[in-house]
Amino acid sequence: MASRDPRRPNILYIVSDDQGAWALGCAGNSEIKTPVLDQLASAGIRFENFFCTSPVCSPARASMLTGDIPSRHGVQDWIRVGSMGDGRIDYLAGQRLLTDVFADNGYRCGLIGKWHLGASDRPRANFVKWLAHQSGMGPYYDAPMVDEDQPITMPGYITAELGARATTFIADEARRPEPFWLSLNFTAPHYPWIDSHPKEFTDLYEDCAFLSCPEEPPHPDFAGGAAAISKGHEQRRESLIGYFASVTAMDAAIGNVIAEIERQGLTESTLVIFMGDNGMNCGHHGIWGKGNGTRPQNMYDTSIKVPCIIAQPGRIPAGIVSDDMLSGYDVFPTLLDYARLSEQPTHKKPGRSFEPLLTGGSLPDTGGVVVYDEYGPVRMVRTRDWKYVHRYPDGPHELFDLSNDPEERVNRIDDPSLDNRLGALREQLFAWFKDYVDPRRDASIKGVTGCGQLGRPEDATAENPMFADKHLNGADWDLWLADGNPVPQAPE
Repeated sequence: MASRDPRRPNILYIVSDDQGAWALGCAGNSEIKTPVLDQLASAGIRFENFFCTSPVCSPARASMLTGDIPSRHGVQDWIRVGSMGDGRIDYLAGQRLLTDVFADNGYRCGLIGKWHLGASDRPRANFVKWLAHQSGMGPYYDAPMVDEDQPITMPGYITAELGARATTFIADEARRPEPFWLSLNFTAPHYPWIDSHPKEFTDLYEDCAFLSCPEEPPHPDFAGGAAAISKGHEQRRESLIGYFASVTAMDAAIGNVIAEIERQGLTESTLVIFMGDNGMNCGHHGIWGKGNGTRPQNMYDTSIKVPCIIAQPGRIPAGIVSDDMLSGYDVFPTLLDYARLSEQPTHKKPGRSFEPLLTGGSLPDTGGVVVYDEYGPVRMVRTRDWKYVHRYPDGPHELFDLSNDPEERVNRIDDPSLDNRLGALREQLFAWFKDYVDPRRDASIKGVTGCGQLGRPEDATAENPMFADKHLNGADWDLWLADGNPVPQAPE
């Protein structure tokens, strides 16, 4: 009846889409209603310094699955082409995923929701259940999905439907002897927001002041034009009602899934992970969007910090808030250690296991833990007190004193008193990426613009670029051609 052994737990891995770390009640936001996730945090550990590996969905998700950075796994922007039909591209072809390791050790793996890593209409090896979104996002009602290898239109509200399909999967797996892994990947709270969510959730925010989302003038580098990001400024209140409602609707759907785990008697033998793929600005810094909400791409904490809650009653201590600095590339080694599985990597991986934190311990002192991010030609190194952002080839670069300027308002890059600090961080960043980059897939030289990925970076030529050009950004992206078929979708 699935796993009843807490030491060999079932895995429920939930990923939200474009949810800022600030968009959680348990993270201190008194305006947003997330009672289920707040309860999950009280039953486990909430990590308040968890960072994505790239501030846009496809690269960040690929890193969690592979344990590698984008400049090795090769997914370096949101996937614009290659999801469906004869033009499909499996962007992770030949790469060993976290789910492959679990499947090889007797787990039955399922995917319900967003994939957005190419070839959505071909079930990935080692998945016994494949219900994938055809692209990366789209309408919340009558969503385009793939059931195994058949394109379908899913009737109803996608957030609730994904939750319902997940409860069915868990009920079915509870009758089998093997442990399960379920990737439950919501499209919420990704755009569209206005007139896209049930009234029972939007009504909750009709009188909300939205003080948690600053109303600032557009950032000087704000990438406006497309409705996906411009409506936030033009219709701020309506957008915020939709964004907050989408989070609360997702919270309710997660509650139904957790209730099914409880009904099946699997609570103590199921590890529940809730995590965002990348951060989100809803007016923060004058941006609506994440890393590609500006041109050039940004590395603000609101773009790179994600919510992360992990719980398993009886094994993971309850009610803990950890301030350890962790990253999406740490997920791979952590879950292997937690499930007592081993894997011999074919190359050096950047992640470190934080399994000791999950079992009541602490991480060894490594002399100043840092995290790194990349988004094409933009790379970042962040310590607790400092952040350095390097943009290839010629800048503009940024240096932020986070201890005195936590909102990253003052760029200290030209402060001569900080030359030594700047030099040390720059050297640290260059050395770290040199260790983990695959030269064939070095994103700093591949032409990533934030406008979408068209193919594998190693296949790029001057005549055949693998990343959409900047000039494509604009309102015409509200209808873009995905594998030759018009699909209503806005840019990531």
